[in-house]
Order: sequence, then structure tokens, then C-alpha cells
Amino acid sequence: MAATEHSIFTATSFFSLAGVLGVGVLAYMGASILLPKNAPWINRFTFIWLAFDAMIHFSFEGSFLYLSTFGRTVNSSVGPFAEMWREYAAADFRWGTADATVVSLEILTVLGAGPMCCYILKQLVNDDPARHYWIVVLSTAELYGGWMTFCPEWLTGSPNLDTSNALFLWVYLFFMNVIWVVIPLYLMVDSYGQIAKALRSSQAASRAKKA
Repeated sequence: MAATEHSIFTATSFFSLAGVLGVGVLAYMGASILLPKNAPWINRFTFIWLAFDAMIHFSFEGSFLYLSTFGRTVNSSVGPFAEMWREYAAADFRWGTADATVVSLEILTVLGAGPMCCYILKQLVNDDPARHYWIVVLSTAELYGGWMTFCPEWLTGSPNLDTSNALFLWVYLFFMNVIWVVIPLYLMVDSYGQIAKALRSSQAASRAKKA
């Protein structure tokens, strides 16, 4: 869809962004209900992010996967989710045409990252420290997915990206993707610190017993 054929901000834009905001509110409510009131802020933040992440993967990206497999494409489909993805595809054309690389990454995202988010949420509720390993795994996958989504475009001169207006550039392409870089990277660093601290403490205790 050419940029000249697309209004800058449409009703679909509004409802799509409102849907993302609604998912965020549900994630916040989930943390308030399922975590203890005295839970550390990092646990609460992690829960909210992972709940948001899981719901986005299953609902928004799950709908994309359905609309982009078995001969279907977003551009040839009808319905509210098709309209939403056509809105995003105005900024990144690949999402409207069932690009093989994008669909392959979304298969891993919906079927792999989504369930992993739910598993880590269960560990958070149970205060299981083993979650830090899975947070590192999940964060690595999220970062890899973002890299493989955009690096091929950058290497070929970004022929499928439309950055002609602020909505496309800063909201759809920048903000809606950079949060899946910044937050996973932060959680990965935090979990590395927790794992390293525990291993070093265990090593020090083991050495003290031998001394």
C-alpha cells in the first residue's frame, strides 16, 4: 500500500493502539492480583512485561500467523485483525504479503515465546528463582527475532519500509519494535546478575567448607 493512499491516522490506527494499551492494562491488573503486595518492583515489572508480551504474541501476532499461512495473506483477508495488520503493513509492506522470513519468525514467537512467557509467569507467582534462566532464554529469542526482522531490510536498503510520516516511523516501526529490544535486554542483564550472584555465593560457600 503506497503512503499516498493511506491517511496518517485512521480509526483503525486508534483502535489498534487502544488494543495495545488495553493489553497493558490487563497485564498490570494481573500483577496486582497474582503477586504479593510486597513483591519487589523488579518482579512486578517483569510480570507486567511478560503478561503483556504473552497476550500480544497470542492475540495480535497469533492473528497475523493465521492470516499469513496456508495461502492466506493479510492483504487478501477480511475482518478486524486483517484491517489492523493492513494498517501496520502500510509502514512495513512485508506484513501484508506473508513474507516468508517474517512468518517463520512469528511461528517461533507465537508457538515458542508465548508459552515460555506463561511458564515464567507461573514461576514468578511461585517465586521460583529458576525463572532467571528462562528469562535469559526468552530475552535472547526476542532480541534475535527483532534483529532478523529488520537486519535483512537494512542490508537491502529498506525497500519494504515506509518512514514518510511520524506515525509510521516513530510509533509503528520504532516504538512498537524497540520495546522488544530495550526491555528484554534489561531483563537479561538483571537475570544474569541474579544467576552470577547465586553461583558466586555457592562457590564461596563451597570453598569455605573446604578451608
